[in-house]
Amino acid sequence: MNHTQTDYGNWVPLAMMRRLAVLIGALLLGTALLFLLLPTPVPGILLGIAAAALLAAWLYMFRCRRLFDFSGGNLMGTLHQYLAEHLTWDGQGTLLDIGCGAGALTIRCARRFPLAHLVGMDSWGPEWSYAQEQCRRNAALEGVAERVTFEKGDAARLAYPDGAFDAVVSNFVFHEVRTEPDKRKVVREALRVLKKGGAFAFQDLFSQEALYGDMEQFARELRREGFQEVVFIPHVERLGFVPRFVQVPGMLCGVGLLFGKK
Repeated sequence: MNHTQTDYGNWVPLAMMRRLAVLIGALLLGTALLFLLLPTPVPGILLGIAAAALLAAWLYMFRCRRLFDFSGGNLMGTLHQYLAEHLTWDGQGTLLDIGCGAGALTIRCARRFPLAHLVGMDSWGPEWSYAQEQCRRNAALEGVAERVTFEKGDAARLAYPDGAFDAVVSNFVFHEVRTEPDKRKVVREALRVLKKGGAFAFQDLFSQEALYGDMEQFARELRREGFQEVVFIPHVERLGFVPRFVQVPGMLCGVGLLFGKK
């Protein structure tokens, strides 16, 4: 790892790509052995078809990985920028980034709001190619380390009192929280730690009704509860900056943005 350059990771983890490549190699070897050792070609053909299907999937994920990469297609950065532009905040006070990953959105907000203090929170589980020290190193390299802290936590049970933050953001995290099956409760937990009058911007798979139900109805519910402003933008992936080949289930399908003021 190069410790002189920022490393914000990728939504298509390299470790997963490597494991899949090993599996494809094993299937191709098995295919060749079956053709050599068996009198009938049928098993070899079937295993070869499976290998070809996995290879096609690997090539697709490789293309997506290059598109998402901050130093490649930069789609991850574009989506972070889209979220940040909808955070109607003056930058005075403290911002919480829930599920900060490698700190990319936290650091983007730190540069956008030079007077703010920021907290990036994540669980940093072993299934993700992100780590707390990686966040700290990125913040130092970007020159914002003195205003940013990174803390381990659970997005479903935030270890902060009610109204602790002036702004709260989160990007593609809530649907991944395994400790709370009701994803609207995860959203409400994020809003709990926001001050009255504070700003929020959340981007997730909000347009997938199986996960979140009717988000327009949820926005109306929040407004009835006294939120000053709640806006829901459905299907962000269709706005023109997300290529069609990634607008599929498992990649960027059903994306929505929820933002406003408490």
